[in-house]
Amino acid sequence: MEGMTGLRFRCTGCGACCTGGAGHYVEIGQAEQEAIRDYLGLSRPWFRRRYVVPVNDKVEGIRLGADGRCPFLLDDRSCRIYSVRPLQCKTYPWWPELIRPAAWKAEALRCEGIGQGPVIALATIRRNLKRPTALPPSVKAPATRRKG
Repeated sequence: MEGMTGLRFRCTGCGACCTGGAGHYVEIGQAEQEAIRDYLGLSRPWFRRRYVVPVNDKVEGIRLGADGRCPFLLDDRSCRIYSVRPLQCKTYPWWPELIRPAAWKAEALRCEGIGQGPVIALATIRRNLKRPTALPPSVKAPATRRKG
């Protein structure tokens, strides 16, 4: 990100990142599925039938609604599974594909929190991308990812 020293983001809780469109998915690994399933008190077969969709041979995702909305996004725009949400949701918007100038600017059209809050140094973001559990504390909103 030549010429840029940092990025700003503060989640506003708008829920825009919880709504994608055709071609979006939220990746969900087996451990994440089990954590969510346990949290919701659902059987494995019921959870998988209701909430899991294959993305390709190796990746599964959360089944989004016909409108692209995450099934765990509540009417008040809060996340029903916030404490056990998938890593993809925890790390938004600090995805490698988004921390390029053009991509960040485009994502800001979707996410009103981009450009808000304190500046987070690019060096910190890059270092933390290698250790997702150490991402900046401003990361708190669920997200959808585009296929491809």
